[in-house]
Amino acid sequence: MIAETMCAAVSAAGLGIAAITAYRKRFLAATRIAAYALVPVGLVMVGAVKWLANTAFSPTAWAGFAVLGVAWLLFMTTRAVERRGGGSRKERKAAARAAREGGGPVEPAASGPALGAGARPVARPEGKPREERPGDDFSDIEAILKKHGI
Repeated sequence: MIAETMCAAVSAAGLGIAAITAYRKRFLAATRIAAYALVPVGLVMVGAVKWLANTAFSPTAWAGFAVLGVAWLLFMTTRAVERRGGGSRKERKAAARAAREGGGPVEPAASGPALGAGARPVARPEGKPREERPGDDFSDIEAILKKHGI
């Protein structure tokens, strides 16, 4: 009974504010305020306020909320463990089966040498030894800096 009375008072106050807003020629805002003000009365008429009041003071309802919270916690825990463990149970079984059979997932854009097929070390010509000059590493950088005047 008290909740219904409070909802009616809130609605009456809201409609009063809407009337003052309409008086100031802000009709769109007044209509929006009136719509919000009518929501509590509508909830009382539907019976949602009575249901909510009965639920708020019911130990059975609070126990139900606790059970739902535990279920949600268990669900999220299993999801976190699944993500750390490398996927779902089916995905882990498929990966183990592929490892036993010798095949495995291959990156689609992998090149031949990356897969090991035909990978040979690049041979240098015998007559030309590799020349190492300490200044060669930065010559292209120096050219860029000179180009920009740095």
